Amino acid sequence: MPPHKTLEQEMTIEVWHVRLWRRYQESWFDKSFRFSAPFALLFFTLSIVANYYAGIYATSRASNYVEDIVLSNIPALDVDIFFVYGAVLLVAVIFWLCFENPKRIPFLLHSLTLFIFIRAAFVSMTHLGPFPTAILVDDVQIFFSKYFLFGGDLFFSGHTGIPFLMALMFWHRPMLRYLFLAWSVFFGVIVLLGHLHYTIDVASAFFITYGIYHLALWIFPRERALFLSDR
Repeated sequence: MPPHKTLEQEMTIEVWHVRLWRRYQESWFDKSFRFSAPFALLFFTLSIVANYYAGIYATSRASNYVEDIVLSNIPALDVDIFFVYGAVLLVAVIFWLCFENPKRIPFLLHSLTLFIFIRAAFVSMTHLGPFPTAILVDDVQIFFSKYFLFGGDLFFSGHTGIPFLMALMFWHRPMLRYLFLAWSVFFGVIVLLGHLHYTIDVASAFFITYGIYHLALWIFPRERALFLSDR
């Protein structure tokens, strides 16, 4: 039989529940949150749609591949499990952070929306073909290949950029900062080992994402203040 929870553990769980309930109450009665959250969700949904069609368009227009300083000198490794399910885990962690504190939702979604729209624009402008030795996802992961991975949506790397964006957003939380920074570097290595992105896709992601984050700070100062209001 599993051991019974200690009194201290039960009190910790109860305090967490009370704190969580208080956060949801405060968020609901906050006018800025009630106004911004629905729009953030709407625009985020539109960005996903834009990303989908940008990926299809770029893939249909993809031209020849080019030589790459890294990919041309290393063999492709079967890293599709890390590539796909690592992204799923990242989404789950981001969802948990929003669930834990709903005040984070508007700024986080607005920042992601800005990221995805800008990346969709970049993808639509760049029609470089995938590297010929890029790995293919297997049948288990075909759903992700159909709706999220197109082959021609290369510049810039979303796998590298999104966790770096999260690191910038949670810079005031050292544990989360280092977790997301490590996650970003990990994904950068994974996409190169699998020949899924060119080196420039990975390297540029850090610089472009940094610019996107500061653009979000400038456009959404009220949402950023709400994001930081209950640490």
